[in-house]
Amino acid sequence: MDSHSRIVGFFKVLLPLAALAILATLFLISRGVNFEATIPFAEDEVADRLRDQQITGPFFSGTTAEGEEIVFSAAVARPGGPDKPAEANEVNAKLTTSRGELITLDSDLASVDMDGKAATFSGNVLFQSSTGIEVRTDQLYTVLDGIQGNSPGTITGTGPFGDITAGQMEFGPNTEDGPLHVLFKDGVKLIYRPKETEK
Repeated sequence: MDSHSRIVGFFKVLLPLAALAILATLFLISRGVNFEATIPFAEDEVADRLRDQQITGPFFSGTTAEGEEIVFSAAVARPGGPDKPAEANEVNAKLTTSRGELITLDSDLASVDMDGKAATFSGNVLFQSSTGIEVRTDQLYTVLDGIQGNSPGTITGTGPFGDITAGQMEFGPNTEDGPLHVLFKDGVKLIYRPKETEK
């Protein structure tokens, strides 16, 4: 073997070893791991997550047997149990009838009773319809297999007709496949504000 071949063979061994030495040096002088660093969650939040199973950012959409569309989203949802309904926070629901009428529901909290096929929206409930009605209340009940519900407590709202307050509100079709109706009752007070005629 001539000297050229010996030099080539020598570098074939030396260069990979040098590369390994450089890599090892980089790891050794790199910043060490801080094992005392805190995780990016508050202690009470970690305890809540460990205690309760939950889903972050759930989204659901479906269609009823009558062709009504339901879209549901929330910030956090927790599955229920035998004695506890499923719950969700910061809820938004969109209900579209087969006739194209739209209702949106926003609330701080929603609980779902799967056995009773009902949902309860509570805490700053905002009800809006595509007909221009906007209602606020503390609690609202709805069914899960259709677009129908009621508010058992006081409501305040606005609409094309003006400002309204009432002890109760109901919504849903009066007849099968009929248009959506919103009914106010129990001490209804209306401040009529007709729209100004456009010139």
